[in-house]
Amino acid sequence: MTSELNEKRLELLREAVPRAQRIGVLFREKPDRSLGRNKALLPPMFFEARTPGEIPQAFAAASKAGVGALLVFPDPEFYIERHQIVRQAAQARIPAICESRDFVTAGGLMAYGADLLDLSRRGASYVDRILKGTKPEDLPVEQPTKFELVINLKTAKALGLTIPPSLLLRADQVIE
Repeated sequence: MTSELNEKRLELLREAVPRAQRIGVLFREKPDRSLGRNKALLPPMFFEARTPGEIPQAFAAASKAGVGALLVFPDPEFYIERHQIVRQAAQARIPAICESRDFVTAGGLMAYGADLLDLSRRGASYVDRILKGTKPEDLPVEQPTKFELVINLKTAKALGLTIPPSLLLRADQVIE
């Protein structure tokens, strides 16, 4: 589902920042370079940050390239470094979308991804079934079914953005 979710994030980002002519993608490993190519718009530019120390250089390169918005690819290392990514995005004045609401509560602009609370509840039901005797190999592999969009209006204001009402209406949470 990663590629479909990244396409959705890209779509939401373009809706939130329609003036952005160039979209950047921050990645750590193996980017999906087909992202956004099915649209009539310019394909995104890719910026690699394999280590935490490379994140500032990736943002500097994105700024220099004239990127008007950024999609942060899901990655455990980026989650760990979310505060640095949010800080770099703010300093570079680049609106960014990530996969986790934790980026938004840390001051990021937007997140779209699986509802982790829902996943935790579903995971607990698996544990319950295993404790009651079901063999783990007999349980089906499930994909997330509930997704959430979280928007930080304080960050939007700091970036000089006006989030379209149509996007705010679809948001599961708006931080003001």
